[in-house]
Amino acid sequence: MYDFLIVGSGLFGSTFAQQATENGYKCLIIDKRLHNAGNAYSENVNGINVHKYGPHIFHTSDDRIWSYVNRFAKFNNFVNRPKINYKGELYSFPINLFTLYQLFGVKTPEEASELLERVKIHLDSPKNLEEWILSQVGEDIYKKFIYGYTKKQWGRDPKELPSSIIRRLPIRLTFDDNYFNDTYQGIPIGGYTKMIEKMQEGVEVRLGVDFFENKEKFESEAKTIIFTGAIDEFFDYQYGPLEYRSLRFETERLDTPDYQGNALINYTEEEIPYTRICEHKHFEFTKSDFTIITREYPDSWEPGKERYYPVNNEENNLRYSDYKRLSDSVFPKYVFGGRLAEYKYYDMHQVIGSALHKFKQLINSNNK
Repeated sequence: MYDFLIVGSGLFGSTFAQQATENGYKCLIIDKRLHNAGNAYSENVNGINVHKYGPHIFHTSDDRIWSYVNRFAKFNNFVNRPKINYKGELYSFPINLFTLYQLFGVKTPEEASELLERVKIHLDSPKNLEEWILSQVGEDIYKKFIYGYTKKQWGRDPKELPSSIIRRLPIRLTFDDNYFNDTYQGIPIGGYTKMIEKMQEGVEVRLGVDFFENKEKFESEAKTIIFTGAIDEFFDYQYGPLEYRSLRFETERLDTPDYQGNALINYTEEEIPYTRICEHKHFEFTKSDFTIITREYPDSWEPGKERYYPVNNEENNLRYSDYKRLSDSVFPKYVFGGRLAEYKYYDMHQVIGSALHKFKQLINSNNK
């Protein structure tokens, strides 16, 4: 009998299993995929760690989370400095003083501040994403940086999206082009798969195992089940499917030592169907006479495709609240956690923090 069966080998499941094992509990991780590590999976291809489900860049300002992940991997000093390609024009991103110089010729913070005030479209109460962006940066930046990219990413015109879709639009009146504001940032040397395998030491892991095909058997073999899959699928879509956006990747090897000179370049014009190109070798500063790139295409979600971004509009959030009530009704046999089980977008440090908290919460409640 296992104390915990963890369904899903990604960061939430692996963090929970690591904590449980460290505290003397017997755990089994299962995953229907044939590889470990969930969407953080990285595959070593002739010395280049390829992020198979899109780029993963670890960042946090939480000392506790940073100390925790450094138990399982040494991190390099990679800093995310993406670039924008709009109709062949290249721009620094996130928006900083150099971006504003490229666009408008301003050279000082004072000039930039005055310029932004002039170009902003002043709206008392922006009603949608387009109006909110226009009220922040004006027409030119919106057209070149936001409109096409967002329309591709979400499959909707920005007028149809709530402003909350874009959680951060950093504008810096300095030359700081670090995308994140966090204290710590980097990539685990050797890749995420290696890091997660280190987290799973002492844990039994079975891959290529579908929980739903043997649900009753697994329920009889574990005291508690940690479910990290899609909550609507778990409850057989009782209230209808929750909406997601998916992604499609095209990866190719090129016989050149460097394709684009940067890990990430975003393509923001609507006419180019992909949103960005990732060149994987730059994450770990790999030296080689070839390179591997991935073009990332946004896609609608339907059964059989991978779920990536929850569409957290009012309708979907209400539907999720119905599923949340169902999940509460099967506690404590089942505990739901992670991006798909909570219908919530998580950065990696957030999902690790959530797993640490849920483990502590569960153990404390059991000991009362």
